[in-house]
Amino acid sequence: MLETVRGPRQLIVGEGVAQNIPRMVAECGSRVLIVTDRVLLGQPGVAGIVAAVRERVEAVEIFSDATSDVPLADVALAVSAAAEVDADVILAVGGGTVIDLAKIVGVLRRHGGEPRDFYGESKVPGPTIPLVAVPTTSGTGSELTPVSVLTDPDRELKVGVSSVHIVPHFAVIDPELTYTCPPTVTAHSGIDAFCHAVESYTARPRPHGPRDPVEQVFLGRNAVTDHYALRAVERIARSLRRAVRDGGDKEARADMSYGSMLAGLAFSHAGNAAPHALQYPIGAATHTPHGLGVGLLLPYALDAAREVISDRLAVLAKACGLDVAGASDAEAAGAFLTWLDELLADIGLPPTLADIGVARADLPRFAEMAGGVTRLIQNHPGPTDTASLTAILEAAWSGDRARPVVSSGIAGDGAADAPTWSAR
Repeated sequence: MLETVRGPRQLIVGEGVAQNIPRMVAECGSRVLIVTDRVLLGQPGVAGIVAAVRERVEAVEIFSDATSDVPLADVALAVSAAAEVDADVILAVGGGTVIDLAKIVGVLRRHGGEPRDFYGESKVPGPTIPLVAVPTTSGTGSELTPVSVLTDPDRELKVGVSSVHIVPHFAVIDPELTYTCPPTVTAHSGIDAFCHAVESYTARPRPHGPRDPVEQVFLGRNAVTDHYALRAVERIARSLRRAVRDGGDKEARADMSYGSMLAGLAFSHAGNAAPHALQYPIGAATHTPHGLGVGLLLPYALDAAREVISDRLAVLAKACGLDVAGASDAEAAGAFLTWLDELLADIGLPPTLADIGVARADLPRFAEMAGGVTRLIQNHPGPTDTASLTAILEAAWSGDRARPVVSSGIAGDGAADAPTWSAR
């Protein structure tokens, strides 16, 4: 047995816990860089947090120009803002983009250099300045994971900085901050969290030596990650449609906050797999939201590995509340995949890569690029050669599930008012 659990020094979850943020920030430092975006900065809840922090510390600088997918230009501007205030602590309030940006700023603030110096696994040489992460969406799990995903204009796919040293020091997860999250963002971030849980649960298990948990970040699934992943699946499966349909549904929002957190704890060790690796080049080429891409790709990647993971897909069917009593693993797996198709349609995700503007001729190139994202693709339970990855993309482009339609065996809670997807 050789396992590890990665997470913040302190994780606080629940309605109203945001009131603790000013004290936590002040305990970490006195000169604060606040990273957020302009929309959030104009919302009363976030504006109140900023005002309360100002009252507790010596100096505050706000960087509110965070844009999607963390372009390196944003990193440079945010690092300059941190230097202006001589920041010794960072507060990130926002979605995954904001928190990922804050992570890399913390790295550069402490260790210098350029973002590309830290691409890959375990390249950050030591701790960064303290980061208090406060999510306003339920999806990326970035507030408690060891990953920051960036967009480098010199590369054709997104790049990741993965290190145990960039896990935020404190994570404050307050579902009340997600109530104003729009339906489309709720759908895309929520299905991202679901992918984290499912990819963790179906990740390839790998043997390890004593040095691996230090030298590597993603290590494949284990009993601990299975527990987190299944609990995340349960919560998200029962509440994602509801949260998309009614952002004020407090019970659904709480489920999504908890589910996203649990999924983040799962993939912080187990790692993501083929849907995330394949989305990197596709997202960079189409400028479509990350959650949309991984959600679209998930059923095709699972279908490709179905024979290997049918027993795990059967467990996922039960976790989603499907009535699969007496069904074989193969039948239960089919029910889960059909249910997943229905979920994606209900929350407004397009069914094929063709629908988001992917050219069929680019599929082999995208597959080859994704195959080079070793830290992710090594977790996929099926074949990972270029031909196999291309076959997944071909199926996703044409919409060919290559499986019979199987009744999910459960009555839905009603289709959500599906948001339309759009490039961003």
